[in-house]
Amino acid sequence: MSLEVLVLDLLSSVPHWLATVIIGAMPIFELRGAIPIAMGIYGMHPVAAFMFAVLGNMIPVVPLLLYLYPVSTYLRKYTIFDHFFSWLFGRTHRNHSERFEKYGILALTIFVAIPLPVTGAWTGCAAAFVFGIKFQHALPAIFAGVLIAGVIVSAVTLTGISLLDII
Repeated sequence: MSLEVLVLDLLSSVPHWLATVIIGAMPIFELRGAIPIAMGIYGMHPVAAFMFAVLGNMIPVVPLLLYLYPVSTYLRKYTIFDHFFSWLFGRTHRNHSERFEKYGILALTIFVAIPLPVTGAWTGCAAAFVFGIKFQHALPAIFAGVLIAGVIVSAVTLTGISLLDII
């Protein structure tokens, strides 16, 4: 059974709008999974699917931005987590620091906006934390990225549904 089928089965008794919000909040799916499911499986109107998916995708952003630092600081007391965070931060800085230093908040927005695996609001929060982007700058940048990704995913989903209708 695929993860998508499992999630849909678990949410089968939940109203479609709420299921879309929940799927949008999940780190694996985010709105990249919520919008196609809402439009393609639930038959939701594209505007409603977009709004509920964006809402769901933004729900974890505020707690993540506020609590990543204190939680990681606490966990660093334990050797295994200290090694993990050192590895993660080092790797992230090596792979992305040039872009984030050059483009700053715009890089964060673009990173979140690209609807590919391992990009999105959850990873954007982690990137904001690693690069020390303050909450008041990270939140609007991530929100803008989520809106852009939502438009892209909605357009691609609508195109796919239209193509399926032709066939």
